[in-house]
Amino acid sequence: MKLRPLGNKVILEAVSKEETTKSGIIIPDTVDKEKPEQAKVLAVGPGRANKDGSRVQMDVKVGDTVLFSKYSPTEIKLDGKEYLVVSDEDIMAVVE
Repeated sequence: MKLRPLGNKVILEAVSKEETTKSGIIIPDTVDKEKPEQAKVLAVGPGRANKDGSRVQMDVKVGDTVLFSKYSPTEIKLDGKEYLVVSDEDIMAVVE
């Protein structure tokens, strides 16, 4: 099953944040129970419609890694995988 976002929605897949301390200890992403703030863009909607019917172009594209507001996404499960759905306004930056 495929997801096709509508309007200004973006489908994301969380990027795990495994960290290593200065002494070499690996801290897995499961230690921090907070929601992820970084994710990979899997699908992008066509953009928000203006009053005149034209579309506002989306600033992100499939494959981008983005930073988003911590509590903004809606979490969904599909075929055993977890996805995040956010509005384009909740995406703060593209990681380059």
